[in-house]
Amino acid sequence: MKIEFKEEQKFTQLWLWILLGGIGMLPIYAIYKQLIVGEKSGNTSMSDFGLIFFSIVVFGIIGLFWFMRLKTEIDKDEIKIKFIPFLKKNVTWGEIKNAKIVNYGFVGGWGIRLWTKYGTVYNTKGQIGLAIELKNGKKFLIGTQKEFELKRVIDKIKLAGNTANHGKTP
Repeated sequence: MKIEFKEEQKFTQLWLWILLGGIGMLPIYAIYKQLIVGEKSGNTSMSDFGLIFFSIVVFGIIGLFWFMRLKTEIDKDEIKIKFIPFLKKNVTWGEIKNAKIVNYGFVGGWGIRLWTKYGTVYNTKGQIGLAIELKNGKKFLIGTQKEFELKRVIDKIKLAGNTANHGKTP
């Protein structure tokens, strides 16, 4: 099927990477002081195993942010969403009751946000997205940085669907 819309987003906010870099410096400094220099700061130091485990967790979180991607593909048959490494979802236009571009504002952060008025929100930044309501009542929203291109594609697919379904909205 010919892909009408394709977008890949990732976390590129400078403040986030400065924060993660600062957090990443903590285990590096602690490993240097405790394991390389051999200084332990009394009762407040971690065991060597604890320090290594803490370091793995911190760098695992930083790596997770580095590899996370929100990929959206839309064609005349379906919408495909991948929020790597957490989600892979395909929704056909026949399952969709309504789809529209909205300014969803701030929903408590970025990533995967549950229980918003738009259902589950998948985003990496910004506040514009494609709000989708399914015929079964479930809702979700996909954030976008390509608002106008997405709107053009959605309008084109809706128009084609209305023509094919004799006035029924996809």
